[in-house]
Amino acid sequence: MKKKRGLKLWHKVIIGMLLGIMVGAIFGEQASIMKPVGIIFTNMLKMIVVPLIFFAVLYGITSIDDANTFGRLGSKALIIYSLTTIFAVNIGLVFANIFEPGIGVNIKLNHSDTIPALNTQVQTLSDVLLNIIPSNPIQAMASGNTLQVVVFAFFTGFAMILAGEKARDARNLVVSCTHVVFKMVELVIRATPYGVFAIMSWIIGEYGFGLMFGLAKLVGVVLAALLLQYTLFGIMLIIFGRLNPIPFYKKMITIQTLAFATSSSKATLATAMQELQAKMGVSKRSASFILPLGAAMNMDATAIYLGVCTVFFAQMTGVDLTAHQYLIIIIASTIGSIGAAGFPGGGIVMMSMVLSSVGLPLEGISLILGIDRILDMLRTTVNITGDCTVTIIVDKMEGSLDEKKYYKNHIADE
Repeated sequence: MKKKRGLKLWHKVIIGMLLGIMVGAIFGEQASIMKPVGIIFTNMLKMIVVPLIFFAVLYGITSIDDANTFGRLGSKALIIYSLTTIFAVNIGLVFANIFEPGIGVNIKLNHSDTIPALNTQVQTLSDVLLNIIPSNPIQAMASGNTLQVVVFAFFTGFAMILAGEKARDARNLVVSCTHVVFKMVELVIRATPYGVFAIMSWIIGEYGFGLMFGLAKLVGVVLAALLLQYTLFGIMLIIFGRLNPIPFYKKMITIQTLAFATSSSKATLATAMQELQAKMGVSKRSASFILPLGAAMNMDATAIYLGVCTVFFAQMTGVDLTAHQYLIIIIASTIGSIGAAGFPGGGIVMMSMVLSSVGLPLEGISLILGIDRILDMLRTTVNITGDCTVTIIVDKMEGSLDEKKYYKNHIADE
C-alpha cells in the first residue's frame, strides 16, 4: 500500500499566504498581534545571510580542483556567463523603471537607520570600487558588508586552489561548514509557511488589499523580463553559435520540466549533462565542465529578479536611486545570483545582500515570500536554459559540437 505524501513546502507557503490574507481581512488591525512572529522570521533570514554568502561562494570556488582549469575553455565560459548575468540585471532594472511596480504600494518599513545615510552620503565611483575590498574581513562580516564578504570569499577560495594538496584539510572544512550552513538555511526555509502567515496577517490587516495588487504588478514585470531573457538565449545561439535555436528549444523540454519541478539547477544537472550529450551533440568535456560551472555561477533569471525587486522596494519606500547605487545593484545582483546557486529559495536569501548594499530595508523581503515559490520555479527553468545555451556555444567555438546530432530529429532519438 502506497504511503500518502504530505504537502510540499511550496504548497504550505501558498496555504500560509492565503490563510494570512483571510485572517488579515477578517480581523483587520487586530491581526497585528502576529507582527512579532513576522519580525522573528525576518530576523532569522538576516541571521544566516553572512555565513551563507561566505561559505556558498567559497564552496563554489574550491570545488574546482586545479587553477589551470581556468584555461581557454573556462575563460570563454566565464566571460560569457558574466556578460549574460550583467545583461540580465540590466534587463530587470530597465523593466522595473519602465513599468514601476513599486509605485502606489505604500508601506512603512523600519528603514530609518539606513535610508537617511543613503540619501545624504553620495559615493563616487572610486569610493564604490575602493570599498569593495575589505581592510578587515572580520569587521566586514560583523557589520554585514556583504560585498566585502564575497570578495574575501573569492580571494580565500582562489588561494586555496593555488595551495593545492596542502589546503586539502581546509577545503574539507569548507565543505563541512557549507553543509552546516545549508542545513541552517533549510531550517529557516521550513519555517517559511508560518512566517508568511504571520506577515500577511498583519500587513493585510494594516494596509488592506492594495498591497496584493502591487505584488501582482511585480509578478507581471518579472515574467515579462524572464520571457525576454528566454528569447535572447535563442538569439545568442544564432549570433555566437551560428545555430538554429529551434532544435535547442524542442530538446530542452525534459530538462526544463525537471528544473521547474525541483527549483534547483544542481538537481537538474545530471539530466542536463546527459541530454546535451545524447540529443544535442555536446562533447563530454564541455558537458562535464562548462555546464556544472554554469549551475554554480550563472543565474541570469535570479539576477533579473534581484534587479527588479530592488527597484521595486526603492519605489515602494520612495527612495530615488542614483547612478552610483544602480552600479552597486548591478555588481551586487551579479554576485548575489552566484551565491544564490545550489538550493531552492536561494534568490530570496541573497536579496538581503543586494538590498543592504544600497541601504534598503530588509523587512521588505517578507512581502514577496508568498509569491516567490512559483517565480523560483520559473527562474530555475530560465537559469538552466541559459547554462545549456552557453555550454553549446562554447562547445561550438571549440569545434567539438556534433552538429548532425544537434539538428537530428529528437523524437527519433527517444
